[in-house]
Amino acid sequence: MAPSTTTPKRVCIVGAGAAGMSAAYALSRHPDKFEVTVFDKQPVAGGMATSVDIDPALYGASYINDGVQGCSPVFANTLRMFRMLGFEATEVDMQISFGKGENFWSNVFPTELVAQFKGDIAKFGTALSTIKKLEPIFAMIPVHVMLKMFNFSTGFGERMVYPLVALFFGTGNQTPYISSAILERVFMDPSMKLFEYDPKSLLASIPTMLAFPKLHDVYQAWRSEVSSRGNVEFRLNHEVLRVVTRTAKKDGPVQIEYKISDGHLETTPQIAAFDELILAVDADAALKLLGKEATWIEKKVLGNVKYLYDVTITHNDLQYMQKYYETRYDPQHNAPLSSAATAQEREEMTKSFEFAERNFRPLYYTMQYPEDKSKIEMSFDLTHYQPQFRGEQPAGPISASDRTNHRNECRPASSHTLHAQDAEKGKAGEEVRTGKDAAGAPEPPLDKHVFQTIFLDRDGSEQLWTWGEIREERRIYEKWWKQQSHRWQHYAGTVPWMMFVNGKRNTHYAGAWSVLNMHELAVTSGFAAAYRLGAEYPFHGDEDCERLFRLYLGVSHGSRMRKEDRSGVLA
Repeated sequence: MAPSTTTPKRVCIVGAGAAGMSAAYALSRHPDKFEVTVFDKQPVAGGMATSVDIDPALYGASYINDGVQGCSPVFANTLRMFRMLGFEATEVDMQISFGKGENFWSNVFPTELVAQFKGDIAKFGTALSTIKKLEPIFAMIPVHVMLKMFNFSTGFGERMVYPLVALFFGTGNQTPYISSAILERVFMDPSMKLFEYDPKSLLASIPTMLAFPKLHDVYQAWRSEVSSRGNVEFRLNHEVLRVVTRTAKKDGPVQIEYKISDGHLETTPQIAAFDELILAVDADAALKLLGKEATWIEKKVLGNVKYLYDVTITHNDLQYMQKYYETRYDPQHNAPLSSAATAQEREEMTKSFEFAERNFRPLYYTMQYPEDKSKIEMSFDLTHYQPQFRGEQPAGPISASDRTNHRNECRPASSHTLHAQDAEKGKAGEEVRTGKDAAGAPEPPLDKHVFQTIFLDRDGSEQLWTWGEIREERRIYEKWWKQQSHRWQHYAGTVPWMMFVNGKRNTHYAGAWSVLNMHELAVTSGFAAAYRLGAEYPFHGDEDCERLFRLYLGVSHGSRMRKEDRSGVLA
């Protein structure tokens, strides 16, 4: 076949997080069609997916993943991309400790609180089914209104539903205002499912979650893979200041202004020209870059995304955790064995109590402020969650020779992958692992655990925060985050309108904010932006991956897959 004589399309990607990296990867697979430049003001790729070094002699591991912890096993695009690069997520049981004292309940064993709200729990399934049938309507109805519509008790909403929703969508302490359709989807959507509903206990079981490998190494390997084909250039430590124009007649329609900012080195602003623009940044950052270039509809759609400020404090303050959360199994919380229960039900409850006594080890915690029970604080036990505290190598449970299910498909393996696949790296801190996990494997004892507590919504809830009680000498790391709210207005004023701004004026948007703040949607959004520019969907034919991609393409771009990529009119 004769080489192509078509001039490659010049694409500018702003942002090297999950969305930007996914777009760059898809475009890199067509070196004859695209020349790509990726700008990011940070020195490394990854966006919010970062890793932080800690002292292994104190905590039993040399790093933590910060900001992004893991995912559901149904996040097929993320997991395939990681496996191709030579990284594997680690299975972990998602045990949750909700509340404290009389407000405590868990998905590990039935508690008194579960028994108290058994009537509400029984009809919650009916509510989920109704929401699914009328999803376009319930997308506009916040959770607190939905609870009233179905006549749920106030206590059930405050003590069970709000903490459950807050686990994944409570950023900015907006839990009561989250779209009811999102709550339904985490129970019933095959591409987003996190929980299994049970009419007796609300949560049917302990779901399997996946803890990510060392994200710093993943993104370094990802960058190496994208760069290997020669048509993608990364300009890290390069801050895009503004979009000058998207309709220029000379040099290229898209012109951006940027500067190099590397430590103490900062250059004067420079102009670069491109044919297409992918803004893989937050909605408010995109609007700021567009400035006067933003159209009225872009201002409306992107300006509707609400951001709030949360802070995470990574610490080793077990005293704080025990004051505000239930960190150990306490039989006083057991649900009463009802005389009306069948022999089988009593046996099952007894077994669950025995299991909890041996194996209660929460990953997630929530606490409600007594002054306002709709306001939530969340914590993670990173030692329980992240596998490096039990000696796992940074790449996760994968060997360099494994070629199954797309593992190690990117060849040759990058130096970052080879470094992460070194089992010796998992030995850092092993002298601290004097405790045992549920399976008997060595891990740090509870007083050596690393916790991360998230204080939500600085502007609306800071007066409730208990962050001053985390002892200074026990603090490891503090980081502020700008977090998207999943309030119902997002699903009324942004999500259904993205198709009317994507692809206009040589601009595509990529980011989880366009639908829902999940790493999987960030990845899918980047693939979709590249696809609209003419790239192939990298995982075409893999139905587990493609299901969400098709859905995202329809929702955010108002588009189907190309004729040659689909089977059937509605595919």
